[in-house]
Amino acid sequence: MTTAPMAPTTARATTDERALKQLQREHGQALLAFLLGLTQGDRQRAEDLAQETLVRAWLHPEAFDSSYESMRPWLFTVARRLAIDARRSRLSRPTEIGDGMLACTADPADTTESADAALDVRAAVRGLSPEHRAVLVQLYFRGLTVNEAAADLGIPAGTVKSRSHYALRQLGHRLPGYRPRHRTGVARPPAVAPQ
Repeated sequence: MTTAPMAPTTARATTDERALKQLQREHGQALLAFLLGLTQGDRQRAEDLAQETLVRAWLHPEAFDSSYESMRPWLFTVARRLAIDARRSRLSRPTEIGDGMLACTADPADTTESADAALDVRAAVRGLSPEHRAVLVQLYFRGLTVNEAAADLGIPAGTVKSRSHYALRQLGHRLPGYRPRHRTGVARPPAVAPQ
């Protein structure tokens, strides 16, 4: 059995370290300033892009052999393309949130806030007239439709709508931060047992 000879591994040519240092000395500050503009002042992102641009210069020594007087146009073109690619990559992912946002978010296991709100709602509902309270109980606690509530209460459907509208407005005045949503008709929330 004969095996084919393996192709010799060739090391990729890279830019001379001294030439790269000289490139960074001559164009580093201008490159960083250019990238700060492209990243809306995000210094960390601009520094990362500047470093990646210099890595590209290191990997492409042929760019130093061009007939141009300066490497700056080549560097800026590479940097701009890297910035565009980085922006597209960021936009294709969901927005990242920091620890600060997580610290401000309520713990879903903590029922204190919802229990406190339930007490406020119960007190506000108790303050309504019996007619308004009866309509809200039918619609929001029992989960009935307007027509079902009207039949159960023995009043016209228009009266149910009117009473629910005015009852919600009164609750809005009694509950801090609550405003009823403006919609056509009355929403049919999930049934909840009154307490």
